[in-house]
Parts: sequence; structure tokens; C-alpha cells
Amino acid sequence: MDARQRRRIVGRIITWTVVLGVLVLIGLGFVPKPVPVTIGKVEKRALEVTVDEPGKTRIRNKYVISAPVSGTLARINLRAGDVVEVGALVAELSPVAPQLLDERTRAEANARVAVAQANLARTRSGIERANSAVSFARDQATRTRTLHAQSGASKQALEQAEYQEKSSSDELASSQLGEKVAANELEAAKAALASMSGKGGTKLQLVAPVRGEVLRVYQESEGVVQLGAPLIEIGDPRALELVVDVLSTDAVRIEPGAPAHIERWGAEKPLNARVRTKQPSAYTTRSALGVEEQRVPVVIDIVDDPKQWSALGDNYRVEARIQVVSLPSAIVAPASALFRDEGAWRAFVKNGEHAKKVKIDTGARTPDWVEVRAGLSDGDQVVLFPSDQVVDGVEIAPQAPARE
Repeated sequence: MDARQRRRIVGRIITWTVVLGVLVLIGLGFVPKPVPVTIGKVEKRALEVTVDEPGKTRIRNKYVISAPVSGTLARINLRAGDVVEVGALVAELSPVAPQLLDERTRAEANARVAVAQANLARTRSGIERANSAVSFARDQATRTRTLHAQSGASKQALEQAEYQEKSSSDELASSQLGEKVAANELEAAKAALASMSGKGGTKLQLVAPVRGEVLRVYQESEGVVQLGAPLIEIGDPRALELVVDVLSTDAVRIEPGAPAHIERWGAEKPLNARVRTKQPSAYTTRSALGVEEQRVPVVIDIVDDPKQWSALGDNYRVEARIQVVSLPSAIVAPASALFRDEGAWRAFVKNGEHAKKVKIDTGARTPDWVEVRAGLSDGDQVVLFPSDQVVDGVEIAPQAPARE
């Protein structure tokens, strides 16, 4: 074989090698590539669903002392934050002379005396009901403690019974304060009537119905005030409650006695609280985006020692987390793995090197996790944020999640 023939054979070999390589590359181009995906894990863990809304503190019992008659008010020397005792002088009125001869005003003063007497009778009736409620709650708490000691009642039932006992005691104390207020209002109405009838002194003294702090002085300077004009407001800052306005769709899931946590109130440690009641009717408001909403006020009591939150005052802003669902052990999946398809929740499970679409039966939900009642098991790996490239049976290539 001469050199020319050898060069021809080598050239043909090189040509066929190049052609074969091109065909192989073309074939590889038609082979589907694995779809890169991010993988999450199905876990067995505790799941807590909460309603998170801002709220405001509110002094439970505020007492506004108003002018029982029109007259001249002496200068009030009290300031917001001053402590006053029961019966302490807070304001002084000198009746206006022409009003002393006004028959209609005298008749109105008689009517106010009658109303004050009726209010006093009503508050005393409320005290009797509150006493009965305290006795019942105390007996119920005692029975529940006995059952709990014998493993016959859950810790939650014991906490609920103790909370009802404390709540009924607070209601009794509130009713007793209401009796003092009603009695002082009756005395003030009688004094006003006596002053108009010429049987009283020249000045009408208004006293504090309860012990507390001055919250607000409506009129500080001396001057003429009209009948019913507010003069000073008194309350006890230690008797605080929280009012949280929640969406009506969330309110239906909130029950009295539900635990709550108060956050962002000025300290790092959250406060423990419990829902006392929710209002039976909603009101209409608009969100910051102009969307019309129906909201329901929910009243919450702080159950921690008042020394821990003594810095809180009236109308302070806080953040409330109200518990609506608490599952100590549940199968949960990342919320980003679930999607709606054909009217049902579904997810892609990593099955070997491929993705398998499965139907999911869901339960409680948080922004990050969803309870899975059927369709997934503890330890399953699911595709997070599946794109339109992820379909049933496609080969997938798990990628490391991006670091935040």
C-alpha cells in the first residue's frame, strides 16, 4: 500500500469520526434534561395557628365625674397621674343663683335622685349575681384541681377553671366598685337637690368614687359649667385589658378562654394572656388599601403578674397573637409545596429521580406550614415552588436552597 492510499484511508476514518461525533451530539440534544428544583421535607411536629393583630390597652373601669348641676367650678388642682383615695375632694361647684329658682331644673334634680337610687339598687343586684358566680366558679375550680391531681382532668381544663374563678372574682370586684360609684352619684344628686331647695350649703363638693389615678382633667380652670359637663376622669391603671379588632372571618375561630401572647409592648419577653370575650356584632371599616372590612372587637386579659407589665398604661399599642388551633403532633408540609389543581390541593413528591404528583388532604394552615391529613408521610421530600416545567413523571435535579 503506497502513501497515497494510506492518506485516503486515514482521511475517511477522520471524516466518519467527525460525522459520528456530530450525530452523537445531535442525539444528546434531544435527550430531556432533568429539571432543577428545590426540595423541602415533610415533618412531624407541633403546629400552632394564631390570629395576629395589633390592639390597644384599655383601663377596664373608668369613672368620669360630671357636674350634677350647672354652676361655677372652682379651679381643679389635680393633674393627670395624681393618686386619689375614695371620698377625696376632686371638684367644687357653686350653684348659679337663677337656677336655684328654676322649677324645671328642680324637677330634673328630683328625677336624677330617682335614677341614682335605681342605679344603686341595680348594682347591688349585680353584686348578688356576681357572688353566686364566684361561689360556683370556686367550687368548679376545686373539683377540677381534685380531678387533675387524679389524672381525671386535663391541664387545659384546670387552667380554664382557674381562669373562670379569677374572672368571676374580678367581675365581683368591679360590681362592688360600681356600687360605690352609684352610692356617690346618689349622694351628689341629693346634694344638688338640697342646694336647689335652699337646704344645702353654698357649695357642692364632688368626691372620688374609687381609689385610682387621675387619667384626665377635662376643665382645669375656674368657670361656669353646664349640667352634665365632664370634669375629671379617674381609673386604676393596674386593671388593664386589651381590645383587639380582628376580621370577622377570624373571630368565628376565637373562643373565650383561648390563650394569647402579647408582643411588642415595650419589652423583649411576651406577656401571657387569655381571651375574655368577643363582641357579638361587627363593625365596618376600611383598610389602609381602601378595602372594606368587617371587624369584631375581642377583649383580652393579661394573666401575668401585674409587676411585669406595670409600665403599660391606657391606650398603649401592642401586638396580640391569639391561639385558635394547637396541635402537639401533626404531619406538616411546607406551604410553598402545595398548589391547586382540578379543585384539590396537590404536591410533587420526589420519587427516586422523578417527580410524582399526589393529591393532598389538608387541615390547619399557617403562612409557612400546612397540616397534611392524607397524601403525604413523615420524611417525604416535596418540590418547593414548582414551575410549569415540573410535571408528573419528569426527571428532576434537586438544587441547594438559596441562602438568605
